[in-house]
Amino acid sequence: MMLRNQVLIWIGLLLALILVLWVFRGILLPFVVGAALAYLLNPLVNQLQKWRFNRVWATVVVLLCMMAIVVTLFSIFVPLIGQQIIGLIQRLPAYFSDLQQLATRYSPELNEWLGPERAAQVQVSINDLTRNALGFIATLPAELVNIGLTGAAVVGFTILSPVVAFYLLLDWEGMVRGIDGLLPQTHKAEIKGILRDIDRSMAGVIRGQGGVLLIDAAYYATALSLIGLNYGLAVGLIAGLMSFIPFAGFTLGLGLSVGIAIVQFAPNWWMVAGVASIFLFWQFIEGNVLYPKLVGSSININPVWMMFALLALGAVFGFVGLLLAVPMAAIASVLVRYGVRKYKESSLYLGSDDGKSSDDAAA
Repeated sequence: MMLRNQVLIWIGLLLALILVLWVFRGILLPFVVGAALAYLLNPLVNQLQKWRFNRVWATVVVLLCMMAIVVTLFSIFVPLIGQQIIGLIQRLPAYFSDLQQLATRYSPELNEWLGPERAAQVQVSINDLTRNALGFIATLPAELVNIGLTGAAVVGFTILSPVVAFYLLLDWEGMVRGIDGLLPQTHKAEIKGILRDIDRSMAGVIRGQGGVLLIDAAYYATALSLIGLNYGLAVGLIAGLMSFIPFAGFTLGLGLSVGIAIVQFAPNWWMVAGVASIFLFWQFIEGNVLYPKLVGSSININPVWMMFALLALGAVFGFVGLLLAVPMAAIASVLVRYGVRKYKESSLYLGSDDGKSSDDAAA
C-alpha cells in the first residue's frame, strides 16, 4: 500500500510538471537556456571556489568569461555565417533547378546505366525533392515564428538567460541542500543513487554530446570550406548542429553538400566523391572515437526513442521542447532502467514465496 501511494504521488508530480511546462511553454526559453548554462558552468565555479574564490566572485568571473568568448565568436563569425546562410537559402531553388537540368542532360547515360524504369524513378524523385524543398523554403519564416524564433524572443533569451544562469549558479549549493533535505529518509540513499545516475546522464547529454556537436560543426564547416564547396561554411554548421537528432545532421549535410557539389563540380565526379567522403569519414570517427570518449555509456538511449522524444516534445512545446527532448529522454532512460531493475528484483517477477511453497507441497 505504501509503495502504491508513493508511485501515485510521483506520477501525480510528473503530470503536474508536464502541465506547468505546457501552460508556460511560451516563456520557458530563457529559463531553459539559463538552467543549461548554469548546469554546464557549475563545475568551473566549484573549481574557482577550491582556489579560495568567493561563490559570488567565482560566478561573476565564469559568466563574464563565457559571455566574452561568446560575444567575440559572434562578432567574428556571425556576419560571415549569416551571409552564407541567407545566400544558401536564396540559392537553393536555383540549385534544385540545376539538378533537374543535369538529370535531363544526363538522362541518356542514366537510361543506359540504370535502365529506363529506374532512370524515370530518379527523375521523379528529383522533381518531388525540388517541390518539397521549395515548399519548405517558402514556409520557413512562418515556421520560425511558430516555434518562437522571432527577433524579440532571441533578444529576450539573450538578455535573460545569463541573468537566470547567474542566480542559479549563485544558489546552486543551497538548492542541492534543499532538495536533499526533502528526500524521504527511508529511501534517501536509493533516491540519491538515482539522482547520481541522472546527473551522469545529463552530463553526458549537455557536456559530452554538446562537445560532439561543436566538434562536428567545426570539422564539417572547415573541411567543406577547404575543399571549395559553395556555402560550405553554412552547410557544415547546419550539419554539425543538427547532429543532436540521430542521423539527421549526417543525412541532411550529406544530401545538401553532394547536391551542391554535383551542380558546382560536374562532370568532375572525383570532387563530388571527395565531398561525400568528408561525411562518410567523419561518421566513422564520430561513432568510434568521439562518442565513446566524450559521451561514453552515460546516454543509453535507442535512436528511435530519441527521435520520438524530439518529435513529440517539439510538437507539444515547440522550440523549447526540442531543447528539453534530449535531457528529458536521458532522465527517462535512467528511470526506466531503474524500474526494470526493481521489477526483476520483485516477487512479481521472481514469484512469491507462498507460490513456491505450495508448488513444493504439491510435488
